Amino acid sequence: MSGALTPFCVDVPEHDLADLRSRLARTRWPEPETVPDWSQGVPREYLRELCRYWAEEYDWRATERRLNAFPQFRTEIDGLGIHFLHVRSPHVGAIPLVLTNGWPGSVVEYLKVLGPLTDPPAYGGDAADAFDVVVPSLPGYGFSDKPDRAGWGVERIAAAWVRLMNRLGYDRFGAAGSDWGTTITTCIGKQAPDRVVGIHLVPPLAAPDPATFDDLTGIERAALADLDRAGAEESGYAEQQRTRPQTVGYALTDSPAGLCAWIVEKFRAWTDCAGHPENALTRDEMLDDVTLYWLTGTATSSARLYWESFRSVSETFQGTSTDTVAVPTGCSIYPKEIPRISRRWAARRFPDIRNELDRGGHFAAAEQPEQFVAELRAFFRLVR
Repeated sequence: MSGALTPFCVDVPEHDLADLRSRLARTRWPEPETVPDWSQGVPREYLRELCRYWAEEYDWRATERRLNAFPQFRTEIDGLGIHFLHVRSPHVGAIPLVLTNGWPGSVVEYLKVLGPLTDPPAYGGDAADAFDVVVPSLPGYGFSDKPDRAGWGVERIAAAWVRLMNRLGYDRFGAAGSDWGTTITTCIGKQAPDRVVGIHLVPPLAAPDPATFDDLTGIERAALADLDRAGAEESGYAEQQRTRPQTVGYALTDSPAGLCAWIVEKFRAWTDCAGHPENALTRDEMLDDVTLYWLTGTATSSARLYWESFRSVSETFQGTSTDTVAVPTGCSIYPKEIPRISRRWAARRFPDIRNELDRGGHFAAAEQPEQFVAELRAFFRLVR
């Protein structure tokens, strides 16, 4: 497959879906939590009901149809098979754009925005804002191959994406991403500044500036408080995946209920959901993502990216990284995102922060698709 672009269609065997339903029916449930909230994790009764819905009502075949409505391919890059969606715009002058998700996201995170990005007039927009969109599955995620040896960190992934865009015939392109996609997109801007028209980050990653601590704004004080809270209460998953991804992977690969809890907890913690994940995402939207992880068996391989790269990414939060990114940069900071870097903190690393938004969280393209599209259009108008 090296160098070739092979068309790809999602077609999960029916016995895999039957096995999933059987495993859900045989879940060995723990006793309920001893508190009336989510402070010990996902409440048992909520998870039991969500898993019942998953087994009895959720329709994966509908998700397959949504995915297969878009052109998909696989190609080999640096010895690894990479899956990607490639949706060309019908409009002349469209900017090629590579979109990268993170964990526990997937390519389904972007399905709502592909139409508006590639064909703006069909959604009330201007053809001058059109993009050709490429959405790769990260190594070890979704329908991409799982690395069989160490070394696939964010820098290598960024280099692979540059090669992918070259293979697709794009000499100049934009890049955008969230979560791991933020760092990978930043790496693309640093590795190939002559190829990139601009990068868009949700959110930018930069350390708070100690020089501002005697003159903090209210937004900055809230951001620091949320960083402290996240470190104390929300970082257990990252420590486990950073240090022992293989160990936790056995449980997540064997138990769909366990995998569901592991991911849905993040949908609740990282979205603008007012305390309940279904206020931000529907059950089907959450289960689309969880099911993709389950059917591809990528709980362990996706977690290894933390082992590969979390230490280096953490340096950007701790202030030990002093790199700068010279390419034109746009950033969107959603109010429930962590971290939320202020404009003056980010200015030391990035040249431009577009604005701070009033709705949305970590999964912006899924939570606030219209706003997400508007942000990309607004930034890339400046660099077309």
